[in-house]
Amino acid sequence: MKIKTASFLSSSTDYQQCVNDRKPEIALMGRSNVGKSSLINLLLDRKKLAKVANTPGKTRLINHFLINDAWYLVDLPGYGWARVSKAAQKQWQKMTANYVLYKKNLACVLALADARLPPQSIDIAHLQWLGENQVPFVVVFTKVDKQSKQKTKMHVAAFQEALLKTWEVLPKFFIASAHDKIGREEVLAYLQGIV
Repeated sequence: MKIKTASFLSSSTDYQQCVNDRKPEIALMGRSNVGKSSLINLLLDRKKLAKVANTPGKTRLINHFLINDAWYLVDLPGYGWARVSKAAQKQWQKMTANYVLYKKNLACVLALADARLPPQSIDIAHLQWLGENQVPFVVVFTKVDKQSKQKTKMHVAAFQEALLKTWEVLPKFFIASAHDKIGREEVLAYLQGIV
């Protein structure tokens, strides 16, 4: 897929406020600081379209980016250890859950996981929740440039092994690095088949 145009469109606090023109939406979900904004910039081949922060919890709204005037890439607030109040975390969780469950034109979720870490129970729980709610998703392992290929393989295998405890068939997965521009073509080719 060629990205001809990509622009930030809107931020919303609720799925009912989001743009609603029936174009397919691809949403990014993952722990705070897992690299959602970096992946958006990688996929769209733009350096600063999505704001990248070193501090977890910078994305606090549902952010829509219009791609090729045909579909949306949607950045959702991260879950996990952002330095905000529990009330704010609960609000983000509800906002994200409502978007994922009720946005009718959501075509797929890119569920991000940090390839540098062994399987995190919070990531496994979120994938379980997506599966139980029959939400289509794929897993994208990020930050692979920050360690050896061997370590990445080891952590991906451990993640898949953890999933196989409750899943009969593993979801599709990709490996990506914004720094080394790894995974862009593979993810875009997959998304082309969806949008």
